[in-house]
Amino acid sequence: MPPHTPSGGFEAAAEQGRICALAARGQRDLQQRVVVYPNLFPNPPVDGAMLSALALSTAFIAPWCTTQQLRIANRASLWVTAEDWQIDSVATSIDAVTSTVSTCLAVADGATPADGDELGQFLAEIRDELATAPTFAAVQPLWRDEVRRMLTADAREWRWRAARAADETQLPTFEEYLDNADNYGATLVNVSHWIATGDTQTLNHLPELTAVSREVQKVLRLVNDLASYERDVKAGDLNALMLGVDRDEMHWLVGQHMDLCRTLLDGLEEICPQQAIYLSREIGFTTGFYHDTDFWGTVER
Repeated sequence: MPPHTPSGGFEAAAEQGRICALAARGQRDLQQRVVVYPNLFPNPPVDGAMLSALALSTAFIAPWCTTQQLRIANRASLWVTAEDWQIDSVATSIDAVTSTVSTCLAVADGATPADGDELGQFLAEIRDELATAPTFAAVQPLWRDEVRRMLTADAREWRWRAARAADETQLPTFEEYLDNADNYGATLVNVSHWIATGDTQTLNHLPELTAVSREVQKVLRLVNDLASYERDVKAGDLNALMLGVDRDEMHWLVGQHMDLCRTLLDGLEEICPQQAIYLSREIGFTTGFYHDTDFWGTVER
């Protein structure tokens, strides 16, 4: 029945309400994590609106999941937020950045985090829940590699910002910046979600899914930068629009990368149809969301 009819409108709204209920339950879980790890989440910027946005994102990207099935994706998204804040806004030296990277990688490898290391403790909590999956031992190296890729990319961007602060002409190229999109964290969240919820077919094709996720992540990086440019200028953050690319070219590049993602997703449909839909919805939701706002809102650094 067409959606403009009363019955069609009811059904669409009912489904949207159901998804929002998933998000509301997810947000409550995230609020509990903020209470457990208070030093990771200053308010602002990590307020109720951000927690709601994170939970809405996972719920709308994978609406077929239960609240329990979305928990790891929600918590991984929140950990990415904490890690980003620690490196971008708390670390004042490369030694501090390097220490964060090394301690988190040790936790990803199975180490017990030190007392007071809330970032490591939160990551260990996610790791230990993932380890309850019977297949985790087989895929743990891939998960650990995603943790490494994100941390390494964040450390690289920290160095770029430090170099720029010393000399405004010291900037990465646009290509270098986009190739560093692992610092966005979406693929770490996706891999964590697939390990926690994936069936045999998904886990058997995790490398292929991860490769496509990295291309999707580049689209998310660019649409994020379009939404956050003014804030990034004020905060001293890097943004693709600072690297010789104007808005018109950025929109064109987003279109080009989306075309590539569609081609890659078409190739995934035969082997992992639901995860192809998941990645497609990730592009769609994030593009729509960044049209009017972004997760961080106003950030003072």
